Formats: sequence, C-alpha cells, structure tokens
Amino acid sequence: MSTIGRSSPAGREGDAAAARGDAGSALQSKAVGPEAGTCRHTGLATGRQAEIAAGQAAVEGWLSEHGDDLIGWRRHIHANPELSRAEHGTTEFVESWLVKAGLEPRKLPTGTGLICDIGPAGPRLALRADMDALPLQEYTGRPFASTVPGVSHACGHDAHTSILLGTALALTEMGDLPVGVRLVFQHAEEVMPGGAIDMVAAGAMDDVSRVFALHCDPRLEVGRIGVRVGAITSAADTVELVLDSPGGHTSRPHLTSDLVYAIGTVITGLPGLLSRRIDPRTSTVMVWGAVSAGKAPNAIPQTGMLTGTVRTGDHTTWSLLEPMVREIVDGLLAPTGVRYQLNYKRGVPPVVNDEFSTRMFEDAILGLGPDALSDTPQSGGGEDFSWYLEEVPGAMARLGVWSGEGPQLDIHQPTFDIDERALAAGVRVMTNLVLQAR
Repeated sequence: MSTIGRSSPAGREGDAAAARGDAGSALQSKAVGPEAGTCRHTGLATGRQAEIAAGQAAVEGWLSEHGDDLIGWRRHIHANPELSRAEHGTTEFVESWLVKAGLEPRKLPTGTGLICDIGPAGPRLALRADMDALPLQEYTGRPFASTVPGVSHACGHDAHTSILLGTALALTEMGDLPVGVRLVFQHAEEVMPGGAIDMVAAGAMDDVSRVFALHCDPRLEVGRIGVRVGAITSAADTVELVLDSPGGHTSRPHLTSDLVYAIGTVITGLPGLLSRRIDPRTSTVMVWGAVSAGKAPNAIPQTGMLTGTVRTGDHTTWSLLEPMVREIVDGLLAPTGVRYQLNYKRGVPPVVNDEFSTRMFEDAILGLGPDALSDTPQSGGGEDFSWYLEEVPGAMARLGVWSGEGPQLDIHQPTFDIDERALAAGVRVMTNLVLQAR
C-alpha cells in the first residue's frame, strides 16, 4: 500500500540560539535531532533510507542557517495578531516569503488564507496551519507581545503558521521531493463556520491523498509530540433555547406558565436525559454556559434564555444529537405550557485520525528521537481541521510547547506562551512526513 494512497475518510523567551532547537542546542540532550532516531520504515531499501537521511540533514542545515528567521516570523505574527477572516496582513506576510522562495501561492477569493503547491504533480500530502488570533487581551509581558488591544495569539496559531512557512522554505531547497506537497495556510479557525469550509470549497483537498496538522499543546514538554488513533478532538455544537410565557405574580403560578420553573426543568433534564440515551463511551457531554430570566423576586418573567454546548467524540453520535435534543426539550417543556424556540447550531465534527495516517505521523516523530513520541488524550475542544477529514484521511498531532519549568499555561488564556524551541521540532516533523512518504 502506498503511504500517500487515498483510502476512505474515516516560549519561553531566551536568546535565539538556544531557542532554535538546532543541532547542538539544548534540545540535543532531549534526543530530538534526526541523528537520535530512526524511521520505522524498516522495509525501505538502503538507497531510500539514504535519501531520507540526506533530506533530514538538509533540514538541519536549513534550521542552522534560518533558525533566527523562524523565531522572527513567529514573533512578528505574534505581535501583529488578526482576528478570524481579517488575517490580511498575516496572509500577505506568508505570501511574500513564499514568493521570495520562487513559489506560486494562491490566495483565496476572500483575501485571507492561501494555498501553495511544492514538488511533483499527482496525489499530494497536504500540510495545514491556521493563522487567526483570539479576541483576548495578552498579559505575557513579552517584548514581542500583541500590539493590538484585545487581540492575541493565545492558541499558538502564530507558531503553526511559522512552522509551516519554515517547512515550505526548507522543502524548496531539497530539489526533487518524493511526493507533491500542498501547503494550506488557513484563515478563521476560531469561528464557526470555520475557514476550513472555505478552503475545501476553493479546492484545497483536490488531488490530495492525506492531510496533516500540528497543534500546540502546553501539557507536553518541548521536544515531545503526541498522537492517537481515532478521535483526538470532539464535535462541538451550540444550543440556544429562547422561552416565553404570559408572566404573572409569584403568588399565582397556577394562573400562568412558570417560565423559571420550565428553565430549571431543562437545565437539569436535558443533560441528564442525554447521558441516559447516549453510550457514555462516546464522551458526549452537555453543559450550560449562560442562563437569564427575570429581575423581580415576586414576578414570574415573560422571557428567558439558555445557551450551552453539546460535545461528542463520536462521529455517528454527532449526527444524532440535534434531533435527540429537540425531542427531549419538547418532552420536558410540553407539561409546563411555556412556549419556546430552540436554535441548534451544528459546529464541527470530531477530528478522527485514521490509523495509517497516524502511523505516518509516528514515523515522522520518531525521526526526532526515540523519546519524542507521546500518546495524547482526546480533547473536548472542537477543531475545524475535521472538515478536511470529511474529504480525505489524515491526522493531527499535539506539539509540545512547555519549557519543562514553571506552570503549564493553557491555551486560550491571556498568559499563554510557548517555548520557541518547539518551532524547529515542528519543522522537523512536517518535513519528515514528506521525506518518509512512499
């Protein structure tokens, strides 16, 4: 079977030299350089193994020469964050570097996000990075902290973009590649509907056999990368329930429809009944995030609202959730006499790593050293990388960005930052995916 054959879809701040993570850096002691590990493609001919080794050496040479650039790109993007669907500056920045390298990137009609091909024609491996920031004030205190009030790269997309840009430029210096590569610099991952849908519509998955992505993980130490077969993220849907009744005096609830009582019934009843009707092994959970109704203690309000999320790690269950939620809500509210409108917004499917693509990722990670590979738990968060997997098989891996010292700052927090040595590790893994493809 061909590695790229298509199957059914199923910072720490410091000086630049230490941060690069190239040969001879602090990461050498963590055995993350290519000299520290071997590819598991034991059936490869000696000549092919030599080609892979030569390619890995070329990547190390590129990192040695351009490691400062890699960090500089990340810091530039970090200091100039842009919200979803407004990533014009980031798109132009990436585009300019690709053009300088002799490549021909294609910008999306929206003006944000771009696609670029490298290497021979035919079935391609796609490598994806997201570019947008979050509407969140940064409090890291770094010299390169966000210069845009209320906007920051608190999810690591600045790192993802820099890694893919570095991968692109390193690959262009290798001559003939064993497989064609499509670079997907995606906009608008942090909103729904996400930019992945735009990318697919623009042909990003045309002639693509498999697609891969990295995502920063502050729970893993830099130099380690986590993968798993199956669901690695969850589907994430939004439930909004708007209720209304005639209202009335709390001394006479029998003369009206008690809206607050109805809300309480749904608050406890919907999550509880879902948990009894869905296999718990699917990791399905319903949680309310906001509730509002009334102001006076002696008045039954006329209007109220509930909003929350439903998440699942099972693709089949995801397709069943909306009709099941509607059925349960109707059954809970019918006896109360309260009128309602249910707005169910489907989000993204779970990211489900297919087995063969995951094994490819494992091989690429082991190229960094025997201790680089880690397992990783399924996340309850959503990721629109899943839309690509509706088109072609692929996998996402977790890139360790924790320095190994101090607190592990979670993503989507105003203090989130990365150990920048992770950038070089990301370039090594992404280029290994290409070099080791058969």
